[in-house]
Amino acid sequence: MKYGIVIFPSKPVQDEINSYRKRYDPHYALIPPHLTLKEAFEADDAKIAELITELKHIANDMEPFSLNINKVSTFAPVTNTIYLKVNPRQELFDMAEKMQTGKFPKNQTYSYVPHITLAQKLSEDEHSDVYGSLRMKDIQFEDTIDRFHLVYQLDNDIWTVYESFVFGKEFV
Repeated sequence: MKYGIVIFPSKPVQDEINSYRKRYDPHYALIPPHLTLKEAFEADDAKIAELITELKHIANDMEPFSLNINKVSTFAPVTNTIYLKVNPRQELFDMAEKMQTGKFPKNQTYSYVPHITLAQKLSEDEHSDVYGSLRMKDIQFEDTIDRFHLVYQLDNDIWTVYESFVFGKEFV
């Protein structure tokens, strides 16, 4: 089965982001707006059981933190993806790094850039038009993050939460 690890912003922030995504992101109906900590990877039930223990340890060592988003950017020319730039927080980099070591599969394709995708798989002209339009908007969000989620992909390609991990929460 295919899994990933993400942070979902609060519902009000998701609603605002979705107002852009529904027009420009073909994955809009497959997963809510999210910040990826670990991109998709394959794992069986035994491996997931091991990873869940590791994820509980990572979450337990975390404290809630504030997430600030205030800029539209793009990964062009590598891909025609437009995203909301998340202000770098050491906590994000630390979590992402821990999820590439130990028992976790090492599957990081690019350097870690905290972001929330707004638009992807655009033609060159679409990318130019949409990016030009979106970067003119004053988009600013602040959100408190207190958990991350292990998600998995269903047969219909929709991603759903497998388990959530609350920061600082002791486990048995």
